[in-house]
Amino acid sequence: MSSSPDPQHTRRADAGRDVASRDVAVVAFAQTSHRRSTDQLSEVELVLPVLHDVLKQTGLTTDRIGFTCSGSSDYLAGRAFSFTMTLDGVGAWPPISESHVEMDGAWALYEAWVKLRTGQADTALVYSYGKSSPGSVRDVLTRQLDPYTLAPLWPDSVALAALQTQALIDAGITDERALAAIAVRSRRAAEGNPHAQLRGSADVNELLAEPYEVRPLRRHDCPPISDGAAAVILAVGDTARALHPRPAWIRGIDHRIEAHQPGVRDLTESPSTRLAAVRAGAFDAPLDTVELHAPFTGQEVILRRALDLDDAVEVNPSGGPLAANPVMAAGLIRIGEAAARIHRGESRWALAHATSGPCLQQNLVAVMEGDQ
Repeated sequence: MSSSPDPQHTRRADAGRDVASRDVAVVAFAQTSHRRSTDQLSEVELVLPVLHDVLKQTGLTTDRIGFTCSGSSDYLAGRAFSFTMTLDGVGAWPPISESHVEMDGAWALYEAWVKLRTGQADTALVYSYGKSSPGSVRDVLTRQLDPYTLAPLWPDSVALAALQTQALIDAGITDERALAAIAVRSRRAAEGNPHAQLRGSADVNELLAEPYEVRPLRRHDCPPISDGAAAVILAVGDTARALHPRPAWIRGIDHRIEAHQPGVRDLTESPSTRLAAVRAGAFDAPLDTVELHAPFTGQEVILRRALDLDDAVEVNPSGGPLAANPVMAAGLIRIGEAAARIHRGESRWALAHATSGPCLQQNLVAVMEGDQ
C-alpha cells in the first residue's frame, strides 16, 4: 500500500532547499583611516562615520537591516560589556535584532552569514573596532593564553611570534632577509591604500640594519599599533543584486581552532587554516587575490604554505596587517578588502583569511566570487 506525502514534511523539505540555495554576498565595505592613536575619539565616535558610510553605499537605512552583529574586545576597552556603548552609533530606534562576538569582526560576519543562510534575515550589518593605543596591547593579549600555566609567565604577543618565527628559521623554511622582503612588499603595496597607517618602506638592506625588537623580529616584522574600525553589509540573492552591480558572493566560509597551548603544536604549520580552506572550497577556486591576516612576517610564510599559494596570486594588495592592524577589526578588513576588489572588477575569485589567538591559533577562511 502506498501513501501520499505528508504536506507538512514536503513544505519543510522545500524550505530546507530554499535555505540551502540562499547565496550571500558582501555588497558594501567601509573602514576608518587607521591611526596610531585616536585619544580624542570614543569608540562610538570611531565607529559612527564607518556605519554611516557603509549604509550610504547601499542606500539602506537601519530599519531595513535584518540583523546586526559586532566584534570587539572588552579587554581592549578596559570595561565589561563595552560593545553596548557602540550600539549608540547603530541607533536605538527602531528596535533591532543584534548580537556580539568577543572576537575579530570576521567571526561576527560568520554569525551573520549563518543568520542569512538560515532564512532569518535578508540583510545584515557587521562591524568591528579596536583601540590598541590606550594601553600595552602586547600585554593585553596575554589574556588569551591558558590562565593556569602560560598567562602567569606573561609572554607577550611579540615574544610568542618571535618563538614561532625562530622555529621557521631553524627549520630552514625562511630567513630574516626573506621576512624583510615580505615587509617591503606589503608596505609598498599600501601606498595605494588611503586607509593604511604605514605606507612605503625602505629596502631590505636598510631594514636588516635596524635593531631587533625580540630576536629574530625587527620592527618591520611586527604590525603597527592601530586604532580603527570597519563595517560590511551582507545581503542575499536578488537583494544583493539590487544593492550592488557586482556583489562579492561568499562561495564558502569556515573556521577552525587548534590547541590552546602553543607548546603542543608545530608552530611552523597551520593545519586549522588548511582545513578551513578545504571546507571553504579554496583549493577548487582559481584564486587571483588573497588577503591574509598575518600580523607578523613569519606568519605570512606559514599561511602561504597552508594555502599552497604561489607567486601568481596577488597577496595583500591592500598592504595587509603590516600596514594597519586594528585589533578585532583587522580580520574583517581582510574580507572587506578582498570583496572591494571584486566590487571594482579587479578580481574574480578572492580569498580572505582572519586569525585570532597566539601563533595563528584560530583561523577563518572565506572564498568569494564576482559575477562575470
